[in-house]
Amino acid sequence: SYERFGFGLYAVELKDSVQGIGMCGLLHRDTHEDVEIGFALVPQARRQGYAREAAQATLRYATGALGLRRVVALTAPHNAASIRILTFLGFRFERMAQLSPGGSSRLFVYTANPS
Repeated sequence: SYERFGFGLYAVELKDSVQGIGMCGLLHRDTHEDVEIGFALVPQARRQGYAREAAQATLRYATGALGLRRVVALTAPHNAASIRILTFLGFRFERMAQLSPGGSSRLFVYTANPS
């Protein structure tokens, strides 16, 4: 991903201990044309603001350094925690999507303001 697109997933670490607690970053899947933000944390690191902080920094990087105007995100239909984070960041629900035979996902879209 880094070679093909110049971005990928990044490790999320605690600042003080440098302990890995998850990942966050940008993906470009073959199943759809948009760049996607994704994040996942280990259970003990959830509900502490780390995912929101990492996703916010990643979105800033995507729209700033990379100049992306549209970023998407996919969540399981009932993943309330991820939906809250995406809504906080300014993502809007667009539609249900079935990108794999495993089931449907909620597709959220972030559109950056032109500079």
